[in-house]
Amino acid sequence: MNDRIEKIISAFQHHFSSKPMLVRSPGRANLIGDHTDYNNGFVLPAAIDQSIIMAISPNRLHKVRAVALDVENQHFEADISGAISPSELGWPNYLLGVIHVFNQMNLPMTGFDCVFAGTIPIGAGLSSSAALEGAVIFGLDQLLDLNLTRIEIAKLGQQVEHQFVGVNCGIMDQFANLYGKKKYVIRLDCKNLEHQLIPFPDEQFSILLCDTKVHRELAGSEYNLRRQQCDEAVSYFSKIDPNVNSLRDLSFQLFEEHRKNLSPIVANRSRFVLDENERVLQGASDLENGDLESFGYKMYSSHYGLRDQYEVSCSELDILVEATEKMPGVLGARMMGGGFGGCTINIVMKEQAEEISEQLIQVYEKKRKITPDVYLVQTSDGTDVLPVENFAQYE
Repeated sequence: MNDRIEKIISAFQHHFSSKPMLVRSPGRANLIGDHTDYNNGFVLPAAIDQSIIMAISPNRLHKVRAVALDVENQHFEADISGAISPSELGWPNYLLGVIHVFNQMNLPMTGFDCVFAGTIPIGAGLSSSAALEGAVIFGLDQLLDLNLTRIEIAKLGQQVEHQFVGVNCGIMDQFANLYGKKKYVIRLDCKNLEHQLIPFPDEQFSILLCDTKVHRELAGSEYNLRRQQCDEAVSYFSKIDPNVNSLRDLSFQLFEEHRKNLSPIVANRSRFVLDENERVLQGASDLENGDLESFGYKMYSSHYGLRDQYEVSCSELDILVEATEKMPGVLGARMMGGGFGGCTINIVMKEQAEEISEQLIQVYEKKRKITPDVYLVQTSDGTDVLPVENFAQYE
């Protein structure tokens, strides 16, 4: 049993009297396809081996009692028999949001105790929030015998963000959290949730994440503003073609014929989404064909689009991506996630990964006087109960 799990179990036993169930819930890395999910487009994420582990057990107190070991061992307690109010602490809102959504959906609910800790960096764009939501919902599903499907759990997690946290996000993060599979990435169609597992050559290549340590909450105005701008384009084009219900439904031809009638900003946002969807589809084919060089080129194109058309990059992200452009062993790099900070994602030759990590650290320290956090991650299975005999594989 590794030290992290021992710490979680010990803390649970210290605070509560019942025997918990353990749930492992992973973060995600999105290889390509950002800001396309809430436009009903395509994405290519993978669950990763950075995760949250939660000990959870029902109680008979009509209360949620939680301990976040990674947040200075903060203890939170709230009565859930009445209206659910947000917490100023921040992280409890992902737990309270689950209770709120369960109540809204008339799903059975009980008070519960939980203790959790993880290795997913907070605010780095690796979906620690979806991992926390996934752990709670999956755990309650198991404990209460709700028999929810994984897609139902993913949709509930998305509703937590929409209804309680205040982020009008797509479903990619929750989907990857539930459907991840080791040695695969997921080509997900966010319009109908059809998905395909695409092999990823873990033996030859590593996913290197470099954290700028510039963190901005997705609940901030810029993320939701981008969605409003996309909605503005849809509103315009739907009057021309009633079949356009999202940017996913918009053809390149129709867009180019009428882009002059859009504001330059809305036109840029729309064009990026159209291009990014095409990059995801072509990139998935590249991976299936083992053409990592072509896939890497599309990653760079994605970053330039996010920087220049969608305008969600920042100088720190640009420094890290531009540093890799002529770096041996790097196939592709781009910013990842909502933007304005967080991580870059890089596909690198496994044998050169450590050297590349050191070079990126040196470049960033020289230009920003900050040491970035660098993570070499592998693809991973999705959220599940953690059997005692399997603890060692997550060490």
